[in-house]
Formats: sequence, structure tokens, C-alpha cells
Amino acid sequence: LVQVRESGGGSVQAGGSLRLSCVASEYGHSMRCMGWFRQVPGKEREGVATIYTPDERNARYADSGRGRFTISQDKAKKTMHLQMNNLQPADTGVYFCAASTKNVVVSPLEEYEYKIWGQGTQVTVSS
Repeated sequence: LVQVRESGGGSVQAGGSLRLSCVASEYGHSMRCMGWFRQVPGKEREGVATIYTPDERNARYADSGRGRFTISQDKAKKTMHLQMNNLQPADTGVYFCAASTKNVVVSPLEEYEYKIWGQGTQVTVSS
């Protein structure tokens, strides 16, 4: 059973940075697409950034994080990262790591494309 686990959340002031990490029990071959999703109370999870593991140049970002967030991977360590800079209060939420084993992912920022989820890590940005 493939598992993923997040770390790196915390509390920062607006303008600060955080780096989230996601360690996977397997990486690359069986999980062709991985991503970060954010959830706030009362709302569904929304895609933040995703990466195509065979080619990390193929990354997607939600408008909310484009230009401030960078998704990357370290295949040797079976780890995916999300570097978040210039954080704003609107970035507050629980961030989940997700992995898809599908051969083709049509909409990588959509929750339904992913079946493997971590427990989440809280990110709180204060003004």
C-alpha cells in the first residue's frame, strides 16, 4: 500500500516562507503525478501545485500560488517539496500531499484525480 506523509507546516507572518515536504513509500514509477492541495474549514480541497514525476518541468500551479510557490522533487529521497514564499493570510489551511497512480491525469489540479492522500499539515499565516 503506497503511503505519503507531509511535514513542514507551521505558523508564519505575512511575507514569510515555508517549505513543505512529502515523503512517499514509493516514488516515480507507480505514482506519475503528485500534488499539493489546500483545505480550509467548510470548503473542499483545492489544488495548489502538481508535478509530473517523470519530468518535473511539467508542473502546474493554481493562480493563487503562481509566482510565489515552487514544487520540486528529489527522486532519490522519494520526496516532493513545496516552497512557499511571500505567504499571505489567504494561504492559511491544511495542506495535503496527494499521489495519482493513473497513467493519464487529465486535470492534475483536481482532487478526483488522486487516490492516495496524506494526513495533512497545518499552515497558518498571520497578518
